[in-house]
Amino acid sequence: METEIAATFAATPTELTLLGWSVILGLVMLAVHIVTAIPAIGPKTAASAREGDPRPTAGLAGRARRAFTNYMETYPFFAAAILGLIVSGQTGGIGLTGAQLWFWARVAYAPIYYVGIPLIRTLAFVISIIGLILMVYDLLA
Repeated sequence: METEIAATFAATPTELTLLGWSVILGLVMLAVHIVTAIPAIGPKTAASAREGDPRPTAGLAGRARRAFTNYMETYPFFAAAILGLIVSGQTGGIGLTGAQLWFWARVAYAPIYYVGIPLIRTLAFVISIIGLILMVYDLLA
């Protein structure tokens, strides 16, 4: 049984592993957003239907919301590109490098945004976009 599990894990493309970890990263970012928003808007508002726009816009709660929103803006492109690479059998190579760039830039982006370092945050975002471009290039080449 252990040998079968080890063989299955060894046969899993790194791209698929990155996709799994990207889901975990998104869930962690969502949790940070929720945990910081509740004190900012109050538990009663958080539990309500939230008519209007009670989302926090300042401080850590606002930055956590914007970081998560930014993550979700690029995530569909990452997921589509990585699934395309996996399904087409184009694992490894420049597509994998792009996926790793996107993932690690996104891992760095969240705490950089939470702390509020603007230029480095932008650099992390640009690196993630370069990663997406490399993935799509490899998929279409």
